[in-house]
Amino acid sequence: MEERPFNDTSYEQFLKELRIMGSKCKKCGALALPPRPICISCFGGEMEWVEFKGRGRLAAFTSITVAPPYMAKEGFGRNNPYVVGVVELDEGVKTVARIIGVDAKNPSQIKVGTPLEAEFLERGDGPEKKTILAFKP
Repeated sequence: MEERPFNDTSYEQFLKELRIMGSKCKKCGALALPPRPICISCFGGEMEWVEFKGRGRLAAFTSITVAPPYMAKEGFGRNNPYVVGVVELDEGVKTVARIIGVDAKNPSQIKVGTPLEAEFLERGDGPEKKTILAFKP
């Protein structure tokens, strides 16, 4: 694999390639997603790329009714909420992502522990095109 710095830009490039890449500390084995250049467990600086399979479970979530401008352009807001959750991947690392395929208007029906699978959402056009990591049941 080509060498890329452990930063948000590299992470976003991998998402465009439909890959979930994080960092793993060579010293203690701690995982991070998104990737970090320094280990948050032992503060080591020797990191390597690791690819996650994209399967896990919902650890926590919230239904959001006040959308930032880019989400409001997609139609989200008071009458059309969306869900963001903490997903614990099978590899043990946790990440925050949009949760799709659930009823954001009825959050009592969304259950912590639900098995999830990664989905890559493409938004925008041209140089503004972005790939967003989401998860669905």
